[in-house]
Amino acid sequence: MTNEKVIADHWGRGDVFGLIISALDKMSKPLNGLTVEDLAPVDHFHARGLCATSELADQLPIKAGQQILDIGCGLGGPARYIAKRFRCNVNGVDITESFVEAANKLTTLLRMELQVKIEHGDGQRLPYPDSHFDGAYAQHVTMNVPDRRRFFMEAKRVLKPGAFFALTEHGLGPKGDPYSPVPWSIDGTGAYLMTPSETRSILEKTGFQAIVIEDTGAKYVAGYRTVIERADNGDLPPLGIHILMGESALQNLRNAARNIEECRTHPIQLVCRKPR
Repeated sequence: MTNEKVIADHWGRGDVFGLIISALDKMSKPLNGLTVEDLAPVDHFHARGLCATSELADQLPIKAGQQILDIGCGLGGPARYIAKRFRCNVNGVDITESFVEAANKLTTLLRMELQVKIEHGDGQRLPYPDSHFDGAYAQHVTMNVPDRRRFFMEAKRVLKPGAFFALTEHGLGPKGDPYSPVPWSIDGTGAYLMTPSETRSILEKTGFQAIVIEDTGAKYVAGYRTVIERADNGDLPPLGIHILMGESALQNLRNAARNIEECRTHPIQLVCRKPR
């Protein structure tokens, strides 16, 4: 089985779109008139959800009408949020076919097909021409990327000179050997964590400049602990990323929080740019 297949199978379990529609039905939420805000609890399928997307977006110099790329776009929530917030156009690409299918169906429900286009593909082999995008970002994708240099080279290739590149990830902490399962891996298979300093080094060697890294560990621990507390109290809402994570969801979150607290992982937010 190829690495791409392992990762895609890990993330895309079952009828993703059907799970979301079922949750909306339990909430008596009509599909007609559905908004980006309605879907936010589930379609920002990464740690801290919409909050993390919004904080990253605060740091991005996006202008109306620009063409932005979401690498590893998942269900398309961030792409639709960015498109709506900045009045720009977003292309999304993801390795998991069931996510791409669900993302396009959700985009259609929101009548955003003219702004957001999502397709199946690999961030290590992007299906776009050179110097095409005004900016690109990847949220909690690189933990599953075996060839980090190639991933960054591809991002740089498709960006216009001077364009930004941003990412959020769980980097490897100084103690290493994270506990499993975690959201991105059941047993360590398909996980390729790097320390923040290693990530910076590869970006620099790839040719990116003005690299700014923010330590986000405390924010992620607080976010995980909040969800864990709600789950322990039986207070999780019908709609949330937990419905996509299966029976191991709570254990994933417990380990993710513990790994940060014990310095086994090191979450960061990073913004840099391609030279002009």
